Amino acid sequence: MKIDSLEKIASEVVGCPLCKLSRTRKNAVPGEGQVSAKLMFIGEAPGKNEDLKGKPFVGAAGRILDEAMKKAGLERSNVFITNVVKCRPPGNRVPEQDERIACRPYLQRQILLLSPKIICILGSIAYASILGGKSITASRGKIIVHKGQRYFLTVHPAAAIYNKSLRHVFENDILKLSEEFKKIEKGRYGDSLLRYMEKS
Repeated sequence: MKIDSLEKIASEVVGCPLCKLSRTRKNAVPGEGQVSAKLMFIGEAPGKNEDLKGKPFVGAAGRILDEAMKKAGLERSNVFITNVVKCRPPGNRVPEQDERIACRPYLQRQILLLSPKIICILGSIAYASILGGKSITASRGKIIVHKGQRYFLTVHPAAAIYNKSLRHVFENDILKLSEEFKKIEKGRYGDSLLRYMEKS
């Protein structure tokens, strides 16, 4: 039996031919971070800057995420960041269902390897793709436990580019995420924020 690794997944993603996005990308974006990371961020898909550099969240949305993490006492080097879809959809359109399905095994393998204490879901597309959720604005700031895995929900940082009022909302959510993550690491986690989602 072959041993899986983040490097192996990244290599497969870079050469992936499984959907039409492989024909329009400049660079696939597997994700970034160490296998020891216990906090994982999952967004929607790479944008223009990510496609050029092959790294996640390196454009304007990435700067908003970085600043929010810094204010919350989180180091980017200590988390793992990726997307539901690993290649940029043309014109930054919403990833189509077949594209999400093609990428799903890569994301599932990354989650399995990391075994994160919390996965932070960024935005409605990631919420729908991972948990079948509908309204991120109605659920943001909450933790959902599904099949033993904790998920923290918030808006996508790109939303704060177009709606300035969401910048403060996003930063507060990341601060709350940081506080909950630190409680878990110290073994002092309670159930005050948990909302259980049962899915068949």
